[in-house]
Amino acid sequence: MGLKLFIKEHISFVIFELILVLFILLLYYLDGFRNIDTAIYMITISIILIVSFLGVRYFLRQSYLNKITNLPTTMEDALQKNAKSIEHSQTEQYFHELYRVYQDEVQSLYAVKKRQEEFLNQWIHQMKTPVAVLELLLQEEGPLEKKSVQEEVDRIKRGLEMVLVNARIDKFEEDMQVEQVSLQQIVSATINENKRLFITNRVFPQMNIEENLYVASDSKWLKFVLSQFITNAVKYTFEPNKKLYVETHQTDSQVQLIIRDEGIGIPKSDLTRVTKAFFTGENGRKTGESTGMGLYLAKEICEKLGHNLSIESEVGVGTTVTLTFLT
Repeated sequence: MGLKLFIKEHISFVIFELILVLFILLLYYLDGFRNIDTAIYMITISIILIVSFLGVRYFLRQSYLNKITNLPTTMEDALQKNAKSIEHSQTEQYFHELYRVYQDEVQSLYAVKKRQEEFLNQWIHQMKTPVAVLELLLQEEGPLEKKSVQEEVDRIKRGLEMVLVNARIDKFEEDMQVEQVSLQQIVSATINENKRLFITNRVFPQMNIEENLYVASDSKWLKFVLSQFITNAVKYTFEPNKKLYVETHQTDSQVQLIIRDEGIGIPKSDLTRVTKAFFTGENGRKTGESTGMGLYLAKEICEKLGHNLSIESEVGVGTTVTLTFLT
């Protein structure tokens, strides 16, 4: 197979060389040269040179030709280095680099698929709780407790939003629209959407944001990020009548949005890992409601939007989340 491929590749070269020899003989003939023996000698020498050149060339390319004509059974077969010419060495180097790029893409896709599967499994497990509570409420005799039903429905809605965001995060750029947004409006809307959570946990929001303060961001994604910070702050504030402070600090080059709660705080050992996927930590195990994806998705979105996120916390005192926007 290798020899056959080599002949097909060089048949045009052989024809060109023969035409070139005949053209030179024709020039000599037209110039009055009529010696047949010399012409035969010239043709013979040309053929010997051509065959010798092709023979050496085939010898140098034989291993490479055998490699590309025999389909590999393993990836190691395709990545063997057996080229003996500069051109083929460069070709092998190209394919090795192409394989490395391919492996990186495959590993990236595998990691995304694995993350989505793990998240979906955890989410389905946690959604069983509000569904079970709703079933119990429906089975009870007497008037239906709308407040309890609404609380479970809100939990399901927050879970569904998390699933949708996790599904869209890998195509974030296609769904992003950066514009000047009002921080006061975004924060107020997020707090209003979670007002039942505030009431249930008896936590009171206190907002201090200038009305004309605008930052460059995507309003939809930013609202999701703020919702994660606010709901976490409320869920992990177990004592009643505590406050959630939302305020801003502005300089010439940046705007900081600071969300500070009076909750149980995050242990120092967990603080550096709270933004990692599926990390629930000590606090998450206390409530049993954490998927470990909220802060991870918030961190990913902040990085894609170009916002800096920092989290500080002290057990028993509270947690402070700072979101920095460049101006």
